[in-house]
Amino acid sequence: MYRPGAATTNRGGLPTDSGDSIVTLDQVPCWSDSEYRYLYENEDPASPNSYFPDPLATSSEGGSSGNGMLSRFPLDHEINSKVYLWRGNPWNLEVDAVVNSTNENLDEAHSSPGLHAAAGPGLAEECATLGGCRTGMAKVTRAYDLPARRVIHTVGPKYAVKYHTAAENALSHCYRSCLELLIENEMQSIAIGCIYTETKNYPREPAAHVAIRTVRRFIEKQKDKIHAVVFCTTTTSDTEIYKRLLPLYFPRDKQEEEIAILKLPADVGDENGETVIDERKIRIKPLPNLKKNGPRIAQISTELPMSSMALTRTNSSYLDSYLDPAFMSLIKDPDVKRKEQWEKSAEARSGWNFAKMLGYGDLGGPPLSAAEEYSLHSRYLAKANSLNLSEIAEMRIVYRGGVDSEGRPVMVVVGAHFLLRCLDLERFVLHVVKEFEPLIQKSYSIVYFHSAASLHTQPDLGWMKRLEQILGRKHQRNLHAIYVLHPTFGLKSAIFAMQLFVDNLVWKKVVYVDRLLQLFRYVPREQLTIPDFVFHRIFWCRHDLEVNGEKGVIVDPRTKYVYQRPQ
Repeated sequence: MYRPGAATTNRGGLPTDSGDSIVTLDQVPCWSDSEYRYLYENEDPASPNSYFPDPLATSSEGGSSGNGMLSRFPLDHEINSKVYLWRGNPWNLEVDAVVNSTNENLDEAHSSPGLHAAAGPGLAEECATLGGCRTGMAKVTRAYDLPARRVIHTVGPKYAVKYHTAAENALSHCYRSCLELLIENEMQSIAIGCIYTETKNYPREPAAHVAIRTVRRFIEKQKDKIHAVVFCTTTTSDTEIYKRLLPLYFPRDKQEEEIAILKLPADVGDENGETVIDERKIRIKPLPNLKKNGPRIAQISTELPMSSMALTRTNSSYLDSYLDPAFMSLIKDPDVKRKEQWEKSAEARSGWNFAKMLGYGDLGGPPLSAAEEYSLHSRYLAKANSLNLSEIAEMRIVYRGGVDSEGRPVMVVVGAHFLLRCLDLERFVLHVVKEFEPLIQKSYSIVYFHSAASLHTQPDLGWMKRLEQILGRKHQRNLHAIYVLHPTFGLKSAIFAMQLFVDNLVWKKVVYVDRLLQLFRYVPREQLTIPDFVFHRIFWCRHDLEVNGEKGVIVDPRTKYVYQRPQ
């Protein structure tokens, strides 16, 4: 545990060399402290911590005004007294809670560097019991060996220019979720680092805008329940960015407030700091033709006889006057839609009967649209996440490998472990969907060990087609290659049939590999967990002679190292 006696006396808030010292809040400069404004002015310009010019303090704009506009972030000394900026790791601070940027699985490897090492092994053990965390959300655990009381774990969004607004709002929700958990757990001070500015490609300065304005809006609403929010930076560039942007949202005097009016971005979000999209606002407009037809319709409805047929005609004419014909043309009659689907299914079944006769399985059924595939994949993924599929995982049919020679993640499939007679195929599909989900989000590869797989019954093409539909189009698009080790003539024939009947896009990516050394050109040896029977000397000599004749390899049974057979 940290000892209070080890507290550092460094007024500047910089971490000590040991990294084990406790830093208390009275040692961290408050944003409203006037001394902090000029803290770096006298430093050596060549120093990595040299003062970064503050655009709010330039003489050219020193006397500018807001041209009568009201500030969206007015001067508030009470709010400023609750904000701190510190260069160092947040877990060295003696506060109520520190924030850990992590991934959906709360893995130690993807958490803020150094936090788990400082907290001890108990933190990772507790994280494993939380069941993961969604992007934009947060969960709280004990702090263990840290000087803080709690650790709040949050998952930052992956940034892409195309989805800038979604990423911006998800990042804002990260900060707001952390602050909400702080209050829910009756805590008052929190240290927050930059959430995923590098790991998930989020640009530093836009991320800082989101962080600062979200915290400002939250403190405005919960001023009495928040004692301190410490923005922690670990790099010089982040420190400089925060020093430039904090005056925009937390002005310390009227001059900064007036200049901030001119320098604030056009979009500073809503009352929570989230971006507002005008196109997605709900608009309520008056009904069309209301003035023209309203009185007339009311008069007709009182004069017509009250028979069921008359009511039908009255209601129909009443609705026709309000409904937009262009909108109604988009709505297809449900009976017509069902009839079209039935006809499509019947046509597909009759067209693929010959494939079933040849033993390829039932390849019938209409092709699914993108929306239907997405819905199907979502249902299977939700069910897979709710079930315990450990007995399928223990069979080691499908499992994660390392990365290929170009850094793509690898999924390993062992054909000989696929025992159809003792396998629940539906549960196996759920396991496949769950295992593949993290990989199919980006480019990835598959390594398939066909060694000895021909000795067992394999699923037909109809089942393979269904599996392709469940995995969805993202799997098809992001799959780089399928490396097949020790292919047989029967397997090559089956893959050719899958190119014709199942999915030409996926099965065109098959790369046949006859020897292990050839496979290691694509996927390094240390990145693969290869089943022992592939290395078994008796099997290997027999199989390699059958497949490659005298061009095989020799495997050391002790080290598993692969040697080229002498020519």
